[in-house]
Amino acid sequence: QVQLRESGGGLVQAGGSLRLSCAASGRTLSSYAMGWFRQAPGKERVFVAAINRSGGPTYYTDFVKGRFTISRDNAENTVYLQMDSLKSEDTAVYYCAAQDPSSGVTLRTSEYYYHYWGQGTQVTVSS
Repeated sequence: QVQLRESGGGLVQAGGSLRLSCAASGRTLSSYAMGWFRQAPGKERVFVAAINRSGGPTYYTDFVKGRFTISRDNAENTVYLQMDSLKSEDTAVYYCAAQDPSSGVTLRTSEYYYHYWGQGTQVTVSS
């Protein structure tokens, strides 16, 4: 089992940047493709970005493409989400999650394929 803990959230003005971190414990993170999701107030949790086990292929949802960058450091057992050009609509609780290895090498966008989740970190973007 792996435990995930997000950090780096906070309050930022529109146009600013934040870097979220997701630190893992319990098992090595290199066993898992990793994803970031977010949940805005009153809305469902949605996929944001994913990265494969080695840090190679990545995938982004359209509304963050070109502004957010997912990366990982397996030696540090940490996954990152660099968020630039933030908009007010990016305000949400951001969660990192580990993709079930049995779901294959394809990066998944559905929560169904992610078995381990962090507690979330709040990102608030003021306009």
